[in-house]
Amino acid sequence: MARTKEFDPDAALQSALELFWRRGYEATSMADLVEHLGIGRASIYATFGNKRELYLKSLDRYNENRDSDLLGELSQPGPALPSVRTVVRRFAAEANSDDRRLKGCFVTNTAAELGAHDAAAARRVEASWDHFETLLRSALVRAQAQGELPSDRDPRALARMLLVLMQGLRVVGKASEDPGRVRDAAEQALTLLD
Repeated sequence: MARTKEFDPDAALQSALELFWRRGYEATSMADLVEHLGIGRASIYATFGNKRELYLKSLDRYNENRDSDLLGELSQPGPALPSVRTVVRRFAAEANSDDRRLKGCFVTNTAAELGAHDAAAARRVEASWDHFETLLRSALVRAQAQGELPSDRDPRALARMLLVLMQGLRVVGKASEDPGRVRDAAEQALTLLD
């Protein structure tokens, strides 16, 4: 008779995501995961694979949640530029919030910690950035078509600049004690949309 799982794999994955997001890959041991998830090592291996596989599944979960939120925000009907501005300002506000200052952005953290030497992690980071850039570019193309964005602006280049800015906001927000630094950078970047 097969044993049934005595834990919720979905909840365990979310819990692992939170731990990895807060501590990073290298600073999180398998013992930390066992304690934090409240399940045995064998159950973790049987359900998720090794620590690296669990990390990558956590990153996938983070991207799925974040991407659906961004898609909803940037594809609303009506004027597009207000949505773009709202997303940029939200990233700046989150970068300054106490919770996000401690954790930053899981994708950005992964890029900094694993991107140079873990091809699977780097592919996930790149895919996340590609998707975010596409969402921003689509909103900016729509804004241009609706007359909100001047015709001499390049939506692709603007989307790339905003993507890099927002990832940078997360990095600076983790370490800076001056919330104005992040806020001012975001507002200055938004002037390029006028």
